[in-house]
Amino acid sequence: MPKGALVIGGGVAGVQSALDLANAGFKVFLVERGPCLGGRTSQIHKIFTSMDCTG
Repeated sequence: MPKGALVIGGGVAGVQSALDLANAGFKVFLVERGPCLGGRTSQIHKIFTSMDCTG
């Protein structure tokens, strides 16, 4: 039986989980209800602690 995983939510944690699972050999299905990935982080211009640009 092939290994597969469903990750619900395309925020930072969901995308990282999907990448980790894919690197471990799982076939990953990532589901996001919104039009883009990144969650709340993609909605702000800069991240407070490091002042890095998010998009």
